[in-house]
Amino acid sequence: MIVQRRAVSAVLATSALLLTAGCSSDGGGTAGAAGSASPRGTTASASSPSPSAEETPPAKGTVKVVRTVAEGLNSPWGLAPLPEGGLLVASRDEGTITLVDEETGRKTGVGEVPGVSAAGEGGLLGLALSPDYASDHMVYAYFTSASDNRIVRMIYDAKRPAGDRLGAPDTVFKAIPKGTIHNGGRIAFGPDGMLYVGTGESGDRGLSQDKKSLGGKILRLTPEGEPAPGNPFPDSAVYSYGHRNVQGLAWDSKQRLFASEFGQNTWDELNAIEPGANYGWPEAEGRSEDDAYKNPIAQWGTDEASPSGIAYAEGSIWMAGLKGQRLWRIPLKGTAASADPQAFLEGEYGRLRTVVSAGGDKLWVTTSNTDGRGDPKAGDDRILELQVS
Repeated sequence: MIVQRRAVSAVLATSALLLTAGCSSDGGGTAGAAGSASPRGTTASASSPSPSAEETPPAKGTVKVVRTVAEGLNSPWGLAPLPEGGLLVASRDEGTITLVDEETGRKTGVGEVPGVSAAGEGGLLGLALSPDYASDHMVYAYFTSASDNRIVRMIYDAKRPAGDRLGAPDTVFKAIPKGTIHNGGRIAFGPDGMLYVGTGESGDRGLSQDKKSLGGKILRLTPEGEPAPGNPFPDSAVYSYGHRNVQGLAWDSKQRLFASEFGQNTWDELNAIEPGANYGWPEAEGRSEDDAYKNPIAQWGTDEASPSGIAYAEGSIWMAGLKGQRLWRIPLKGTAASADPQAFLEGEYGRLRTVVSAGGDKLWVTTSNTDGRGDPKAGDDRILELQVS
């Protein structure tokens, strides 16, 4: 399951030990300054107290669509900004990676990831850059193969001809359960230099409560694909469990981890993630009275969200909605929502998949209308640049 390579450095081990926190089926212009009111049934939880010294963002925020960065993308999923400029974008169904010039919108094929088996909700999903990208130029990709979901890393060489810039894939982790639905797929390197992975239970709900299974979990790995030092369960990659289908991972300014999760028929969730915690699925969907399960900090009716990617900016988590076709703002104080979630872009761009920080008060957001469940319009799919507060 895990490819053994080199030992983790003492520096990484120390930083990891210091870290303490940190579907509904994905079916189915410019926002006004105030956005829209939270729909009925959309609720936030203030049950988690936080230090009073932390600044609380305003209850209401704003979103402005600055521009359309690029158009004509096919089933975009993962998005990774390069430090030298440009956005790497994964096509779920084609299994390819495209470089998008964020200034001109020009698209250049980078290459195809071998072994991708796209079907249902599976295919080429999340992308992440190595913490040492400046020296190793490694790009990590999560994808569905013929037998499982797995993570590979490849050298990206911008000096090579278009279409041939990816080196041979090196599999660093495999044997994550796959299915037609609920393949998870979001990967991100945390502030501790470790690789965090959102997985789904592949339609087999019993996997979520099985700590020996990799399905329905958030995993925490070294860059080489080994269980990260300081993980809550000995010799295990599992960081948290009891998830249904995790597709959003983001850290706030205090290095606390948050994750979005698809519910089934009742509640989608935004969770504050604690190592070793049980988030309830399938015994609980949304908030529960059972203290054995961690409650979400915000929840939505499944028609309002079906959440995928999330990002942190301006004191809030920003969450893409697929079936909900909107962008949610969840203002934070500590690990609690400080006000009710606020919706923007409702129905203006269709399904929204991925949200990535573009620095400061800017976000990049991808649409997801060519994935077989949307209603593609001229120009779909696209990348939007937003200014938020």
